[in-house]
Amino acid sequence: MNKTKKAKRVIPGFGLSMGVTVSILSIIVLIPLASLVIYTAQMSWSDFIDTVTSERVMASYQVSLITAFIASAINAVMGVILAWVLVRYKFPGKRILDGMIELPFALPTAVAGIALTSLTADTGYIGSFFARFGISIAYTRVGITFALVFIGIPFVVRAVQPVLEKLDPVYEEAAGVMGASRIKIFWKIIFPEILPSILTGFGLAFGRCLGEYGSVIFIAGNKPFETEITPLIIMSKLQEFDYKSATAIALVMLAASFLILFVVNLIQARNSKILKGGR
Repeated sequence: MNKTKKAKRVIPGFGLSMGVTVSILSIIVLIPLASLVIYTAQMSWSDFIDTVTSERVMASYQVSLITAFIASAINAVMGVILAWVLVRYKFPGKRILDGMIELPFALPTAVAGIALTSLTADTGYIGSFFARFGISIAYTRVGITFALVFIGIPFVVRAVQPVLEKLDPVYEEAAGVMGASRIKIFWKIIFPEILPSILTGFGLAFGRCLGEYGSVIFIAGNKPFETEITPLIIMSKLQEFDYKSATAIALVMLAASFLILFVVNLIQARNSKILKGGR
C-alpha cells in the first residue's frame, strides 16, 4: 500500500502558528475593541441612549454618513476608470501615476487636510474659481466630501486593478467578433467580473471615510449641526475627559462600520455564487 505523504509546509506547526496569529490579532484588534465595550458598560442604558442620540451627535452622524457614502460612490466610479487606464493603456509616466495613487496612504492626513483647505478655500486656486459663481467648497459638506474622495480613492483602484489584470481578453474578443458593442461588452462581460472587487473597494473606502479625522478637520469648518463630523465630537469628549461618552459614540460608529462591511461582504459572496452558477 502506498502511504500518502503529508505535504510539507513552509511554516511548520499549526498550533504555534495559530497561537501567534490569535495573540497578534488580540493585541492589535480584539483588546482595543473590547475596551470600548468595557468603558461603555460603565454607563447605564438610559445614559448611553441619551449620549448617542443627542441632537448634536445625531447631526454629526448624518454629516459623516452622507459625505462618506457620496465620496465612496464617487471613488467607486473614478477608481474603476483609473484602474482601467492603468491596466489597459501604455503611456509615458504610467509608473509615476501608478505610484501617485498610493500617495494618500503615505501622506500624513493633517498635511493633506491643510493642502486641500488651501486649495479649496475662496482664495485658493480651485476655490477662487467656484467662488465666482457663488459656490463655496471649503468649510462645507462639499469640502468634506472632496477630502474623503482624496483619501478613499486608493482602496477602489487597488481592489479593481488586479482583477482587470487577470481578466482574460478572449471573451471580450469573442463578443466583439459576434457584433457586441463596447458598452455591451463592458456591462455583460467585464462588469460582472469586477463587481465584487468594486464592492470590496467601496466598503473599505466607506469604512475609512467614516472614521477619517485628520484630513477633514481643517476643511470641514466644524460648524455644529452643519459640518461637524462624529470623530470630532469623539475627540472633543476625550479632551473633556468624558471617556464614557467618547467610547459610547465610538461604539456606535464601530457597529455601523461592521454592519456596512458585513452587508458588502454578503453582497459580494452572493454575487460570486451567482457568477459560479452561471458558469
